[in-house]
Amino acid sequence: MDIYTEDMTQRPLKGATVRWLCLVFVALALSACAVGPDYSRIEPAAQEQWYASMEKGLEASAIEESDLATWWNVFEDPLLQRLQQRAIKDNLELKTAFSRLQQARINRGLSRAEYFPTLQAEGQIQRQRSSENLGSPVGGKEDDWYMAGLDSSWELDLFGGIQRSVESAQAEIEASSANLHGVLTTLTAEVALNYIELRTYQQRLKVALNNIATQKKTYDLNNSRFQAGLIDELNLQQSLRNLEQTRSQVSRLEAAIRMAENNLAVLLGQSPGALREELASMGNIPEAPVKVAVGIPAEALRRRPDIRRAERMLAAQSARIGVATAELYPKLRLLGTIGLEALNSGNDFFDAGSQFWGIGPGISWNIFRGNALRLNIDLQEEKYNEALLAYNATILLAQQEIEDALTSYAKEQIRMEHLAKAVEAARRTEWLARDRYNAGLVDFFNVLDAQRTLLQLEDELFQSKGQVAASLARLYKALGGGWQGVELERVGLERR
Repeated sequence: MDIYTEDMTQRPLKGATVRWLCLVFVALALSACAVGPDYSRIEPAAQEQWYASMEKGLEASAIEESDLATWWNVFEDPLLQRLQQRAIKDNLELKTAFSRLQQARINRGLSRAEYFPTLQAEGQIQRQRSSENLGSPVGGKEDDWYMAGLDSSWELDLFGGIQRSVESAQAEIEASSANLHGVLTTLTAEVALNYIELRTYQQRLKVALNNIATQKKTYDLNNSRFQAGLIDELNLQQSLRNLEQTRSQVSRLEAAIRMAENNLAVLLGQSPGALREELASMGNIPEAPVKVAVGIPAEALRRRPDIRRAERMLAAQSARIGVATAELYPKLRLLGTIGLEALNSGNDFFDAGSQFWGIGPGISWNIFRGNALRLNIDLQEEKYNEALLAYNATILLAQQEIEDALTSYAKEQIRMEHLAKAVEAARRTEWLARDRYNAGLVDFFNVLDAQRTLLQLEDELFQSKGQVAASLARLYKALGGGWQGVELERVGLERR
């Protein structure tokens, strides 16, 4: 029984065509089947509670996502807040990460394009002459040849190779998105850390200058007494040595301040020195709040961009195993050609007699390639094992980073409290030593020792204050904060 098309010619289809159409329908029915492993998202394993002690204001209570997104606001420093906004807008590394995300999106589009047929137009015009020595009656005749046509090809995704390729591309997009979030997390932490470092150096410089002023008064007093013959030169030189030793620290602290300013400028996408005037005034070191919520381990691990990126890279590699496996199976293509061909470009070129066409299935199958196909599958599976190991290693490093940050923040606060008490005692000691020296009750060595100790303890106290603030910034980075409130597309707009 013949099957007819529904055009006006009612031209019968041959039996081979019927069989070919049945094959196409079967292929389409099977095209949803994808070879290779089906990936299931892996959740990071975490302990129920933190190993570090919840002390000095740390609380294992839930964190508001809005607070975590702009965690630097806890320092209540308007300048730091403005610097963060400008860094998110202008940082070049962040714009580069967004470019990589865009590239991943384009690659997904390229993978999806394999689902659709290709259509290629072709046209030719030739002046040709046949040979006179072939015995043809028309030998040696010159003719013009005109051709215009369309070629199409459509690969049916019979075993899911294209589907797995799209799955891999989609996972890479999500990995690139997590990478962008990771850059944001690192960027906001680096801006805060460099700002805290700058303020710490400024306060240390202020301590040094105050001590220089005090030591200069002591030296001037000793110089007057030496000129009057009341003391010997030893006391004078000791006071001068103490003064110059403190003065020697000023250049080193000023250099550190300049480097911190330059680091901040580069983080904001500006040339070194661009923020010098803005940061010239000596501000206070940002202070940590009384209480800090840190949530629970499982929440922190799910939030961290590096873990999410590692998991998505694992998913992408799983899909690549399917792409490699699909190469073991045949590929079925639907091929078609239609066009016009004639020996002149007149009206005959567009007549029905100038038409030519062809349609039919094509199949290709890698029968033998020296075991390369199966070796490629083994290679992709081993790469999956490597990605799984990298994922587990990322989790361990994340846990270590958080635990270290918790311990550092709490213990540094305890150290800062002891240093603050030591500074109070050192100030009292220095005043008593100077008072008794002026009264002639003690040797000048007691004054020198008291002043050196006071300078050292005051310097350590401000370093400790800076470390407390820096430890809190590192803690928020370890908890995966700093990216939740930023729209990815906004980064792209600012990139342009």
